[in-house]
Amino acid sequence: RLGAAVSCKYCVYIKCRTTVHVFIVQVSEKVGKVEFILKKKETLPWKKLGQPLQSHNSFVKPADRGLFFRKCKLISKSSVSHDTRLLCVMLPPGTHLQVPVGCHLYLKRTVTGTEIVKPYTPVMSSLVTEFKDPSHNDKTHIYFMIKIYPSGLFTPVLDCICVGEYISVSNPEGNFIKTQAEEVEDLFLLAAGTGFTPMVKLLNYVLTSSSILRTAKLMFFNKTEDDILWRSQLEELATNDSRFDVQFVLSEPNKAWTGKQGKISFPLVSQFVKRSKDDSKMLICICGPLPFMEQGIQILQDLGTSCEEIHCFRA
Repeated sequence: RLGAAVSCKYCVYIKCRTTVHVFIVQVSEKVGKVEFILKKKETLPWKKLGQPLQSHNSFVKPADRGLFFRKCKLISKSSVSHDTRLLCVMLPPGTHLQVPVGCHLYLKRTVTGTEIVKPYTPVMSSLVTEFKDPSHNDKTHIYFMIKIYPSGLFTPVLDCICVGEYISVSNPEGNFIKTQAEEVEDLFLLAAGTGFTPMVKLLNYVLTSSSILRTAKLMFFNKTEDDILWRSQLEELATNDSRFDVQFVLSEPNKAWTGKQGKISFPLVSQFVKRSKDDSKMLICICGPLPFMEQGIQILQDLGTSCEEIHCFRA
């Protein structure tokens, strides 16, 4: 069977005439083309592709689609920090899933007889070495950066999953419109803790695809230096790409810390959000705990930022 959701709206659902040995999906975002390549297991002529199934060749409204889960195998797990893990799951054979920039997935697992579902935004295997054209990214593996809360109900279970075990992963959800990033000249990112995860693919997209981007700046809020995720990679990226700049802000720094201190505030944000030109088109994205986002939005509004220039990543 061949099942795919293109742009999360158009459904192709076919039971192939004979066994398919290789199934490849190629996406050319810039020209709006999706190509399916099927290689037959046996060299027999096909009079037709196969039998169309229910909902084939139809548009499905996201609100009517609901969540579809697939069981994915955990193939690697590593520590990003003292309390954050990088998990890589592999999609079922023949399944290709392209997660749009700014979208999240839901993970599902049964815990003590209760089905728990939580949203997480996929990241990349590396912030630096994997930066490349998004259309060529691997669509059979998905990476999640997840903070483990020892007293939580769900994350300790995820932390205990062994390589080779399975977890259910949903189709993408989210309301971020990628054209917002395509048209921006100045991009400002405000992130706290694992609110950094939506920024990873967004940074990759604008730095590799935009021809008009002048600046991309990240202000990353954490408690201590040990909490900063992918610090060395962020610093390397800033060294390698003059358009990118990162500022770390700590609320509980040690005495040796010489960087910015405190929590999100009007003085910090007002110094951070500065257009490269008076009339440049900018976008400010924010993600983190709810109080962080609420305070950040209020500060941006006090600065006179329009609603069209602000995007909050919410699950």
